[in-house]
Amino acid sequence: VQLQASGGGLVQAGNSLRLSCGFSSRYTFGRSAVGWFRQAPGKEREVVAAISRNGRDIYYQDSVKGRFTIFRDDDRNTVYLQMNSLQVEDTAVYYCAAKDTILGASFYPHASSYALWGQGTLVTVSS
Repeated sequence: VQLQASGGGLVQAGNSLRLSCGFSSRYTFGRSAVGWFRQAPGKEREVVAAISRNGRDIYYQDSVKGRFTIFRDDDRNTVYLQMNSLQVEDTAVYYCAAKDTILGASFYPHASSYALWGQGTLVTVSS
């Protein structure tokens, strides 16, 4: 099973990007809680947002609340991260990760919870 993260790029501050995390297996997608993480140069990886298996329970890092939205598209086996009002501080490599779980309503904001990771997509926000 693979995760394919995509959608990064270079944008000016204030603009938007949508990141995608595609699952190669519908079965795995349906069993997974998903998280988006990011790592800026010289900094540790941090959680951005996380979504439960059922899509109804969601966590956001404080700095992105009101600007970013995480959501699942069951028809496309994909989890998206819609990023609006981007700031220079959002510049990082963004990773998606999946955790197999029987719990429908749990999200997981810690990287150590996840066994499956995508390859990362670079987001660069210019001033």
